Amino acid sequence: MKAVRHFFRLFVVAVLASAIVGCAPVENRKSNGEGIDDAAITAKVKTALVKDPDLSAAEINVDTFKGKVQLSGYVSDAEDVSRAASLARHVNGVKSVTNDLHVKK
Repeated sequence: MKAVRHFFRLFVVAVLASAIVGCAPVENRKSNGEGIDDAAITAKVKTALVKDPDLSAAEINVDTFKGKVQLSGYVSDAEDVSRAASLARHVNGVKSVTNDLHVKK
């Protein structure tokens, strides 16, 4: 009988520990609110890129994760690479910009 009680207690402790660990925040996930914020930031960055007459925004991809913006795709020249990054950095809510843009050959 003591063995059954001991096993039951260990089982309860294991279930509670799993529940607590399962609720811990994870770096590679975001909350619903963060997802909404990131979508808004992405839209604002895309809008800034579209408004610039010298950039071809259709060839620039914008991804946002927890306020960190990643630009990827192709632009006409090296000046456009830095221009796009500058526009993205000045958008409200952007924490950092990773610029993976490449110049078309």
